[in-house]
Amino acid sequence: MSRDGLLSQLEKSALVLDAFPGGSALTLAQVCTRTGLARSTVHRLLVDLATLGWIGRSGNTFELGIGLFELGERVAVKHRLRTAAMPFMQDLYAVTGQTVHLAVRNRFDAVYIEKLSGHIPLPLPSQIGGRLPLTCTAVGKALLASETAELRIEVLAQPLRRYTVNSITDPKKLARELDDICRTGVAVEREESALGGCCVAVPVLLDGQPIAALSVSVPTEQFRPELLAPAVRTGALALGRVLARAAAP
Repeated sequence: MSRDGLLSQLEKSALVLDAFPGGSALTLAQVCTRTGLARSTVHRLLVDLATLGWIGRSGNTFELGIGLFELGERVAVKHRLRTAAMPFMQDLYAVTGQTVHLAVRNRFDAVYIEKLSGHIPLPLPSQIGGRLPLTCTAVGKALLASETAELRIEVLAQPLRRYTVNSITDPKKLARELDDICRTGVAVEREESALGGCCVAVPVLLDGQPIAALSVSVPTEQFRPELLAPAVRTGALALGRVLARAAAP
């Protein structure tokens, strides 16, 4: 049976929307390739989604529409968490002058909900609303190390995606690193998601559960995790306390 026959209309629509990289346009053929759906199905869904304003069209290319942006701005976690985190992110940015990220976990990926770009441009694949694997980002590893043993086992059982030659694809090696992160409370990425950039991240905990991760990314030649970690840890702890007070009855 074809993939078309296995999926509902809603699942097909979600598949089409998820095919688009942030800020980029795709042709009909490219969407078909990325989704594995029939051309006629993809065309019909793109037309329907464009009618809703969730897809925009320019000539022969399509891109995510303003309607999705408007919906995204209403997401509660983005409002509450981003609002609470922004002062601490700005403090980290002021102290380091480097790129600061705030991310949350969605299944096996880290989703970036805020980013302050540093003075020095970095070739980072991160973008607000974008996602990267938990296993090759500092924010992702910080979140994963703080999660349950069951989730860790589930993640490590999946094929570990390689983004650069430094991406960790050996489950045993990654498991040892996650144990180290549990012990120190600090995750480090050394050019695992993009060459030229390294990162330090710390989980933001609420009642002992990871709800987000803060990080600072710097050019590889300037990377001094021992200097960055205390500032990131301070920001993550302070954010956790603010969220705990907000959640108190």
